[in-house]
Amino acid sequence: MIASITRRTCLLALTTGVLTTSLPALAQPDWVTALRSGGYVLVMRHGATHQDQADTDPLNLANVTKQRQLNDAGRAKAREIGAAMKKLGIPVGQVTTSQYFRAIETGRLLGFGEPQTTADVSEGGQVVTPIENNRRTAALRKLAATAVPGTNVLVVSHKPNILDAFGKDWFDIREGEASIFKPDGAGGYKLVARVQADDWVKLAP
Repeated sequence: MIASITRRTCLLALTTGVLTTSLPALAQPDWVTALRSGGYVLVMRHGATHQDQADTDPLNLANVTKQRQLNDAGRAKAREIGAAMKKLGIPVGQVTTSQYFRAIETGRLLGFGEPQTTADVSEGGQVVTPIENNRRTAALRKLAATAVPGTNVLVVSHKPNILDAFGKDWFDIREGEASIFKPDGAGGYKLVARVQADDWVKLAP
């Protein structure tokens, strides 16, 4: 009797194993496959931050201690996103970030090399002129329209910059969310997808 039960248990385990290993992998969106060939621009809002902090010295960006910082969850998520993108085989050849440290740190933790910082995608707000804010809006749009063949460009910026550049549909953009743009080769671009921070690891094999 015991031997019979054991045989049935082994057979069930073997059958279950066969069924499990034969299940198809989750289908990935077409844009994942497209990103593997390069030529896209990913515009990301910096990772999750401490909501009880503020930028209290915005005229001196070297004073990092007076800026809102990534929290531990934001740092962990940035690492997770970078690792998932690598698992998915998505190349990133250039990382451009805001001059605020929360954006720089996000760019670094993604793991694609030291980012290039620029005022072009830094939050300006009330400390720069309307002319300069408009210039930064145009600069971010230009970045979204500029492809690099064979690889992808990743830009880490802020909600106000992204909202100004791409419109009211981005009013709800979350920390760590990425917008994927396909440059059209004529100075324009098309939105391909918006990807939440938690989605990357779900897509990775």
